[in-house]
Amino acid sequence: MSLLFSPYAIRDVTFRNRLWVSPMCQYSAVEGVPQEWHHTHLAQFASGGAGLVMAEATAVSPEGRISPDDTGIWTAGQRDAWAPIVAAVHARGAVAGIQLAHAGRKASTWSPFSGHHGSVPIHDGGWQTVAPSAVAFEGFAEPVELDRDGIEQVVADFAAAARRAVDAGFDVLEIHAAHGYLLHQFLSPLSNRRDDEYGGSLENRARLVLRVVEAVRDAARQAPLFVRFSATDWAEGGWSVEETAIVARWAADRGADFFDISSGGLVAHQRIELGPGYQVGLAARVRREAGVPVSAVGLITDAAQAEAILQAGDADAIMAGREWLRDPHLALRASAELGVELDYWPAQYLRARPHR
Repeated sequence: MSLLFSPYAIRDVTFRNRLWVSPMCQYSAVEGVPQEWHHTHLAQFASGGAGLVMAEATAVSPEGRISPDDTGIWTAGQRDAWAPIVAAVHARGAVAGIQLAHAGRKASTWSPFSGHHGSVPIHDGGWQTVAPSAVAFEGFAEPVELDRDGIEQVVADFAAAARRAVDAGFDVLEIHAAHGYLLHQFLSPLSNRRDDEYGGSLENRARLVLRVVEAVRDAARQAPLFVRFSATDWAEGGWSVEETAIVARWAADRGADFFDISSGGLVAHQRIELGPGYQVGLAARVRREAGVPVSAVGLITDAAQAEAILQAGDADAIMAGREWLRDPHLALRASAELGVELDYWPAQYLRARPHR
């Protein structure tokens, strides 16, 4: 029996399969409000058979945006704009998730469509960035170190965003603690040089992430709570997979249900060893050492490869990004490749279903 196309349950939510859509920034929002593009972009994956459709990194505050064109959920208007998108995903049979994020020192950058690189100047609509320490990402503007009040505001912003996300109808919430953004910046000694209770030891560097987990868990009611970690910085002296497993266990003890394991993004001098499924081993280690369920991501490009990862016990689900962009009906195609008959092919597309 295919594991990729077997149901998976977390709390009261059942996913129809384990082939899920990773959050992918679209840089197409207006003042944080998702547009018609987001509606079509996300709904198509549900039509294509995805078990979970995760909306992009969505800022919990204006200064948390990666770029001025990022989506947000810090206002009621943004919440209300997300609601019909969530309804469209549900109408097509998929679970709807949203990634809650704060970019920290990697905020206020030009979108990839702008023709510019680096930080957006204040006079061009940029803003002062914040971070655990006043240490810039290479090539970006220097951030301001967050003080105690600023840290409290971050926790409050995540909690308020979680409440809005649940009110918009999202089934799953994911805390973004990966890819070099604010929570990851606190975790890694390469970006966190504090000497207070939020810096130094692993317990201290993990303190903000764990506080956010507790706050979002409380605000999310019974919604499944994911945390996305970069399991390694791919740089000497940085965050490691061993630390990821420890903090994942701590987060699980505080109410996190599932862990989305990626890697990298903290420093420009990272050295990533690319190859098919290059991050799967990281997910497997976190799953084994922390005893928590995980998803794997990273150059997983065909059905047999995805199925083998699950059969080997290296992950509980597969997250894919670019492969969904290449084929928004990835799950329908993958089921045919594995010889699995699905009962959720859209009726409008049945004439195209391959026959064994």
